[in-house]
Amino acid sequence: MKLSPLSAISPIDGRYHNVTAKLASYFSEYALIRFRVYVEIEYYIALSESGIPQLPALDDSIKTKLRDIIKNFSESDAERIKEIEKTTNHDVKAVEYFIKERFVELQIKETKEFIHFGLTSQDVNNTAIPLAWKKAIEDVYYPEIKSISDKLIDLSDTWDKISMLARTHGQPASPTRLGKEIKVFCERLENQVKLMKQIPFSAKFGGATGNFNAHHLAYPEIDWVTFANHFVNETLELSRSQFTTQIEHYDNFAAHCDALKRINNILNDLCRDIWTYISMDYFKQEIVAGQIGSSAMPHKVNPIDFENAEGNLGIANAMLEHLAAKLPISRLQRDLTDSTVLRNIGVPFAHTLIALKSLMRGLNKLIINESAIRADLKNNWAVVAEGIQTILRREGYPKPYEALKDLTRTNERVNEETIAKFVDGLNVSHKIKAEIKAITPWNYTGV
Repeated sequence: MKLSPLSAISPIDGRYHNVTAKLASYFSEYALIRFRVYVEIEYYIALSESGIPQLPALDDSIKTKLRDIIKNFSESDAERIKEIEKTTNHDVKAVEYFIKERFVELQIKETKEFIHFGLTSQDVNNTAIPLAWKKAIEDVYYPEIKSISDKLIDLSDTWDKISMLARTHGQPASPTRLGKEIKVFCERLENQVKLMKQIPFSAKFGGATGNFNAHHLAYPEIDWVTFANHFVNETLELSRSQFTTQIEHYDNFAAHCDALKRINNILNDLCRDIWTYISMDYFKQEIVAGQIGSSAMPHKVNPIDFENAEGNLGIANAMLEHLAAKLPISRLQRDLTDSTVLRNIGVPFAHTLIALKSLMRGLNKLIINESAIRADLKNNWAVVAEGIQTILRREGYPKPYEALKDLTRTNERVNEETIAKFVDGLNVSHKIKAEIKAITPWNYTGV
């Protein structure tokens, strides 16, 4: 039976297929095989330029034909490699045999034993997977997170002058401005993305146990460390770890996971705040024709985009936590636990992408309800007490904090008239009274 999104076990390939389909170019089995082929072919070309007597330098036409294997790599090519794997029971060896078949077709079979020369499978996996991760981060993630950041910056500018009641511990607190509260998230995202961009995309390349044993034995005159550094750092544009076991130590990959977690936590915080503001009627949501808010209650427009984002951010972070904690740990020179875990790196990436799309959809639906925001300020004149007692402190008034506490902690509602009556009874000058009376919940918003 041919599988469709309706048959998928995971919602990544089912319900959210339209959102996540682009990630197949980076995290699918096909993509992994293609990146492996890319590494093997570029390695062979690099070897041909290393001075090995038995492997003369390739002319440009041969290089072009070899790179065309990558350029034109198709699903049928990947299927051929999977067919070979049925015999080898080894995925990287199947890639090697596939390339050897192509060498025969290109009539350069004489040097085909230099394919995968001196390598272990992890030299290929620990360059192919970082390549896929790097390209997905750069091609997909950074543009998506930039869109979110740009949207938030736009909203913060639009709402910059809107005074709003703040709430600390869920209780009315000194007023703020809505634009400034959005800027909090802008700054947090900017800082964490900047940190994330400083993390190298590390790769391992050094033979069976990281020492170039086979390379050095065959050609001791070649500086294999310099060769590998140039190949990984310049050709593949990754960052080669200098001292490794059979596998990359994954510390920088774990750092990427932790960076993504921190950014996801910031977005989760944003989702919960916006959800709360919607519940307080500070925001309305744009109604999309034909869409249902509740199957039972026709009046409802639920904040489902923010809830969806929150849920997917949570799933992503749970997996990123495991990746960051597990991958840097491997018994002695290598155990196989990293292999099956690495095959899942696209899963938290996909849930993060789903969340980013949902969050953007929700942000685009927001409609500010200024009347509700102003009404909340009007009903909470007590929040100017901080400002009043601060002026009284400045003027040396005795026990100003206590005086305001007695005023504001009664069961009677504090309003503009209550405050005015209190100020009139203060033993201060008319100038100070006028200064205090000028304070309102709408203008007591700081800088």
